[in-house]
Amino acid sequence: MSPDHSSEVKSGERFQFGENWNRFLSVVDEDRIREAEATLRQMLDVESLTDKVFLDIGSGSGLFSLAARRLGAKVYSFDYDPASVACTREMKRRYREGDVDWRIDEGSVLDADYVKGLGQFDIVYSWGVLHHTGNMVEAFANAANALRPGGALFIAIYNDQGVISRYWTLVKKLFNRVPLSRPFLILLHAPYLLLLRFAVRLLLGRLQLERGMSMWHDMLDWLGGYPFEVAKPEVVLEFFLPRGLELKKLRTCAGRMGCNEYVFR
Repeated sequence: MSPDHSSEVKSGERFQFGENWNRFLSVVDEDRIREAEATLRQMLDVESLTDKVFLDIGSGSGLFSLAARRLGAKVYSFDYDPASVACTREMKRRYREGDVDWRIDEGSVLDADYVKGLGQFDIVYSWGVLHHTGNMVEAFANAANALRPGGALFIAIYNDQGVISRYWTLVKKLFNRVPLSRPFLILLHAPYLLLLRFAVRLLLGRLQLERGMSMWHDMLDWLGGYPFEVAKPEVVLEFFLPRGLELKKLRTCAGRMGCNEYVFR
């Protein structure tokens, strides 16, 4: 682990997302990959990404980098968490070994010089990442600066639920700062985050999660995901619209817990 990331984990200021993604790799299959591809096609209103250059900020497991590559894009993936970088590299090894049009690196979206040095991209993708950096506004700015004129920015940001979001901030702090609390927090919240969610999806006939994700790994990511920031849609729009971006698509979580998805051009 890099010194900065390691010290943040040890001090309880950062969740080890990469460790969770490493466990997620065991359930990745063709159906999940196709679901990820479908998400990109739907949200970006495309059938193919041929001749596009795709930046995956906070690549995590590498699932969406792989999906973009299979849709034809040249892909550059990076993540701040060394274990997530390793997961993305393992995803490439499994499905695109030796592919020179998929590059993977360790880096931080908060490092403006690093992001600037990557150049500009047709598509900048960062799903559920920028609110975990510790400085969401700076992450917004650097992500937007990586977008070339005419390109698309696809991000997902946790919805601000007011006092409920404050509660989850406390849970996440406890999860990271007091490791012995984790089994208790999982047992306390699993009936809501896992069992009730499963029952509702079973009744609706929607057991397959959107974006090819896993319900168990989503729960762990939610409980541990720290740093943690949230924003109402109007706050996100007030940041990006004055910077020359136009909102093309907005998919909200209808005021519930979760992410609002935005596509800007």
